[in-house]
Amino acid sequence: MLVEKNVPLQFSNTFGIMAKALTLVRIASEEDVAAVLADPVLQAAPKFVLGGGSNIVITGDVKPVVLKVEIMGRKLVGETAKAWIVEAGAGENWHEVVAWSLHNGYPGLENLAMIPGTVGGSPVQNIGAYGVELQDRFDSLDAIDLGTGQSFTLNAAQCAFGYRDSVFKHSSTGPNGRPGLGLAGKALITHVRFALPKAWKPVLGYADIEKKMAQSAITQPDALQIYEWICEIRKAKLPDPKVIGNAGSFFKNPTVTPEQCADIIQREPKIVHYHLDDGSVKLAAGWLIDACGWKGKSIGNAGVYDRQALVLVNRGGSTNPVTGGEVMTLAKAIQTSVYERFGILLEPEPVVV
Repeated sequence: MLVEKNVPLQFSNTFGIMAKALTLVRIASEEDVAAVLADPVLQAAPKFVLGGGSNIVITGDVKPVVLKVEIMGRKLVGETAKAWIVEAGAGENWHEVVAWSLHNGYPGLENLAMIPGTVGGSPVQNIGAYGVELQDRFDSLDAIDLGTGQSFTLNAAQCAFGYRDSVFKHSSTGPNGRPGLGLAGKALITHVRFALPKAWKPVLGYADIEKKMAQSAITQPDALQIYEWICEIRKAKLPDPKVIGNAGSFFKNPTVTPEQCADIIQREPKIVHYHLDDGSVKLAAGWLIDACGWKGKSIGNAGVYDRQALVLVNRGGSTNPVTGGEVMTLAKAIQTSVYERFGILLEPEPVVV
């Protein structure tokens, strides 16, 4: 185990925010976690688990011990009558695992291509795109309790997946200080397993995908074709974090009742919305932000991407990078605008550190 001090984090978060980890330990195996917990000083200190840094906003130097997850590996670990079970280390790059699975004949993750971050972060956020969420392809995960050092395994039900939500995003302290069921800050994910369907069917139905189908005259695309389309769509719409710092979609798409949606449509007939199976209606947060005039605007070095209002970007680059304070000031200003116009409070996706 190598303990590093005052480690720059600018290139360990996709926003490119300049900050330091006062103490950082690279976790390449379960043994590294055990070594951290065996050290009296590190064991007693607060901890922050860092993966690809694609879903965080750092607002200052990080005082908790940063556990930088770098556990690698990807392999087929089993199969059932219905699915191949594929496992990946938590430190693996998510998109590279998607590409690997497809090229090895295990379809099912293609709609989730090019989502930034690591495998370990995928169940925390219950990542999703173009009609597929991680929970739709999830089998189980392994993690280590950072208090006791005990390893444990969770299935989908135990992860309590929701829209961009899981048990890993909730505190272990419930109402009135009582113990809760959340694992935020209490566990480090080491491996994730996916159940990839043998009876694969394409997940289509989104306008961007249908446009690709029409342009290519391909009516029955295979998984690799959908993967290529998703890559093209995301490259055209979203900035590459290596070029323009960002954390992907900054706000969750809000869900409202049919009555609320009907009321908004009376005032805003063009609002982009999707009817869900449970009867509720999901609104496009990017459309709401754009309607309030934020696309292309900036506060300091924090800006709203000019091609997709849902994405906040680092306009200062690597030489004069945005600060976490600027990002959050912009985010709060956007929240205020949307609430005042639509009566809807947007909820940020990234974790604020």
